[in-house]
Amino acid sequence: MAHALGCGAATAPAGVGLLHHHEKAGALFSAAGSVVRVQQLSGKGSKSQAIRCAMPSASEHGGISTATASSSDQKKSGLRGKLNKVVLAYSGGLDTSVIVPWLRENYGCEVVCFTADVGQGDIELEGLEKKAKASGASQLVVKDLKEEFVSEYIYPCLRAGAVYERKYLLGTSMARPVIAKAMVDVAKEVGADAVAHGCTGKGNDQVRFELTFYALNPELKVVAPWREWDITGREDAIEYAKKHNVPIPVTKKSIYSRDRNLWHLSHEGDILEDPANEPKEDMYMMSVAPENAPSKPEYLEIGIIAGVPVSINGKDLSPASLLAKLNEIGGKHGIGRIDMVENRLVGMKSRGVYETPGGTIMAAAVRELESLTLDRETMQWKDMLALKYAELVYAGRWFDPLRQSIDAFMENITATTTGSVTLKLYKGSVNVASRKSPYSLYREDISSFENGEIYNQADAEGFIRLYGLPTRVRAMLEKGI
Repeated sequence: MAHALGCGAATAPAGVGLLHHHEKAGALFSAAGSVVRVQQLSGKGSKSQAIRCAMPSASEHGGISTATASSSDQKKSGLRGKLNKVVLAYSGGLDTSVIVPWLRENYGCEVVCFTADVGQGDIELEGLEKKAKASGASQLVVKDLKEEFVSEYIYPCLRAGAVYERKYLLGTSMARPVIAKAMVDVAKEVGADAVAHGCTGKGNDQVRFELTFYALNPELKVVAPWREWDITGREDAIEYAKKHNVPIPVTKKSIYSRDRNLWHLSHEGDILEDPANEPKEDMYMMSVAPENAPSKPEYLEIGIIAGVPVSINGKDLSPASLLAKLNEIGGKHGIGRIDMVENRLVGMKSRGVYETPGGTIMAAAVRELESLTLDRETMQWKDMLALKYAELVYAGRWFDPLRQSIDAFMENITATTTGSVTLKLYKGSVNVASRKSPYSLYREDISSFENGEIYNQADAEGFIRLYGLPTRVRAMLEKGI
């Protein structure tokens, strides 16, 4: 996918920290020199947040505060103009680390770093405050968005059956609007007049972020350094960091560009850039090879209410907890590996490999339950609109009125998609074993081959004659009858 936030890549082709072309967008607000951790409470749609503040002194950072912008710095105009305060989507990788001083130098602004926790893992969140301040940021804000991400972004796509180009379950596409929305909120809280991201000019993510900014606050200025600066690669970035006394993140090199969140893990770059190459097994991180999965199948009962999963084997779980559990189970059985060549929004084709174990299980369960609860015409319309829905999400148009209107349709027609589905997981495959719903349109007394009171087989003759009349008339014309 257009994995560039530095945009998204948990590790870059050139080994740029934990994120390179995907630098995970991220975090937020508080008094100067402080970090604020905002935790979203469990529960669908919950906006309640618990805030914990810590205000470490400069001495606690071993002199790191010398890189922090001074008040006199903020009064100066930069090389490219003047901004007051910029909220930067921040990952702590090389790209976003050099963006901090670059913004100060070129726009004479204070930089507030923002990191969103969308389930990328604790390892990518470690030490971010220290890194941000070392780069010159005035503060760091981290926001836990996992529950909101699943309930307000993943579940609507799941309910809609949104799949891009037959395979892609929209892992990165769904994460960008929730991150960008949080950035807009933080910009308001800290009084920022601009936002910035580390997305490259060749990917989809720049569009996803900026369309969200436009939709939620069109007055915010947007800075995209990769479309402005002269830095062309890792070596240039390292040189810039040294020149501005920014500590260079030391991480293990990775040949792949990755983006991880609670829904999926994507891989791009290196040998994957040639579609003829098979991915190497050691690339995968969320799932085992199907041939190495357990030789005994595992059965799971997924409880569903109004088109979204709510329980596993009878145990109710929060949206994020349920997905995390299915990731664990699905990964163990080699579920959810996808290798595809897709059409990026910006025009080029790209090849990506995706691991979506929990999402694949969820999608299979919802789809199977719909076979009981949706009639033919409704299912056909749902499938047609799902294609457009996926396209809108992929293109960053989450807050577009058309997506919202289609979403209202999807919510309405899946109101009775309630029940349970039992799935059989075995060596990479997901097969249905059982479907049950109190709103099932399936009637055994009608579907049976035996004659019943409701369906008389003799009635089929008249139906076929009328239904086939256009076909018969055309054939008569062609034969001169």
